[in-house]
Amino acid sequence: MAAPRLSSLLSRSLSASSSSLFPSLGKNAGRRGSIQRFSTAAVVEEPITPPVQISYTQHVINGKFVDAASGKTFPTYDPRTGDVIAHVAEGDAEDINRAVAAARKAFDEGPWPRMTAYERSRIMLRFADLVEKHSEELAALETWNNGKPFEQSFKSELPLLVRLFHYYAGWADKIHGLTVPADGNYHVQTLHEPIGVAGQIIPWNFPLIMFAWKVGPALACGNTIVLKTAEQTPLTALYVAKLFHEAGLPPGVLNVVSGYGPTAGAPLASHMDVDKIAFTGSTETGKIVLELAAKSNLKPVTLELGGKSPFIVCEDADIDQAVEEAHFALFFNQGQCCCAGSRTFVHERIYDEFLEKAKARAMRRSVGDPFKKGIEQGPQIDPEQFEKVLRYIRSGIESKATLECGGDRFGTKGYFIQPTVFSNVKDDMLIAQDEIFGPVQSILKFKDLDEVIQRANATRYGLAAGVFTRSVQTANTLTRALRAGTVWVNCFDVFDAAIPFGGYKMSGMGREKGIYSLQNYLQVKAVVTPVKNPAWL
Repeated sequence: MAAPRLSSLLSRSLSASSSSLFPSLGKNAGRRGSIQRFSTAAVVEEPITPPVQISYTQHVINGKFVDAASGKTFPTYDPRTGDVIAHVAEGDAEDINRAVAAARKAFDEGPWPRMTAYERSRIMLRFADLVEKHSEELAALETWNNGKPFEQSFKSELPLLVRLFHYYAGWADKIHGLTVPADGNYHVQTLHEPIGVAGQIIPWNFPLIMFAWKVGPALACGNTIVLKTAEQTPLTALYVAKLFHEAGLPPGVLNVVSGYGPTAGAPLASHMDVDKIAFTGSTETGKIVLELAAKSNLKPVTLELGGKSPFIVCEDADIDQAVEEAHFALFFNQGQCCCAGSRTFVHERIYDEFLEKAKARAMRRSVGDPFKKGIEQGPQIDPEQFEKVLRYIRSGIESKATLECGGDRFGTKGYFIQPTVFSNVKDDMLIAQDEIFGPVQSILKFKDLDEVIQRANATRYGLAAGVFTRSVQTANTLTRALRAGTVWVNCFDVFDAAIPFGGYKMSGMGREKGIYSLQNYLQVKAVVTPVKNPAWL
């Protein structure tokens, strides 16, 4: 199967009719206004009513929905308005203890690691079928809780979620060790064994996709799981956990706890009965997770962390294509993407033309209610992220970068920000150094390849990079020189279940997706047996 190219998937979805996707939108079903451009219009005052009910707000522990041990709940919000969607069970150390105990018992005594790999794969495939059946509700719930465009959730992310579980279900019965030749009369084999109880902490920017990246390989390898959701977006993980048990997953194999990092995430990372931790989030929090894991039982850790990815447009590039891909690389998902192409390096000979076209494209970007047909950009996730992005915009202005467009909030309600473009950006400015995680494009000028390689690599991050050129030699030079875990050439954000993803430097350790992700959830055991009078060695 060809790798899903998110930009093309989105362009197809944005041109398709959405009337069939919303059979019962309620009081706002008939509203059809013009697409709103950030420079001239305000956000719709009455948001569209999402076509989904909130059914699952408790933890999932040992196959059951249960309240928090403390009885506490916390609110989860609609970023379009700041209104409360629901109150969700607030996990703490006691809930983590209960979940880990269930996962440990399921691993040590339960059927999951003991059933055939083929049986495990069938459960995962049944789950994928159920996700496909409920994809509209899941997409609506994801958009409601996260703010991303519904057409992105429904047309792009849900199909990828299904594909990921098909992929990992296919791996379940293909994991095996080796027979190893050794000096002497010995039979030597390696066993690839499940690591045990996996603790997993997922972020808020792609809740369902990150659920798949973590849960898929762990289950394929025969492990049990305690997963902590992001406090901003707990709803879809609880929904799909229900679907997993409906598909036949034994109790205790997948446990989901909602809560905050210090009170639920930290107890999970430091738990003495958790055998492995996988975390996706900020570099700063990743350091804390790594320290907690080391200070407890020295459990192995995989980290997928922040980025400040260079997007390099060479002198010979197709400018129109590069402008569109650079726009997508930065503004996709409201700029809330760890691999966002947030440093756009453009060759000095084409800089002015590129800048004018990039500015025009940003000003055409449609911003508004993410449930509305044709909307490209919804709100930022919450007030903290909203204010953080606006602070970086002010920093760019104060640093004497040129504000070409945007630079302020969009509308008067919710957490919408105007698509923002800066030119004349210098490497020492904060907007060129820090991960902003918002719709702010910084366009920098370069003279030659040696210069741009040095500048592109002069960052503490190394998650991804983009290269635009017609020259194979230039592409080869840059792909080998850039210190990043993924380099996209004449494209960006091409994701597939089989393509590994992860970073160099402070962008993390380990790889997610593909065959490499299985290594995170397996132990290798060598078994050595003497052989008497062997016919061969």
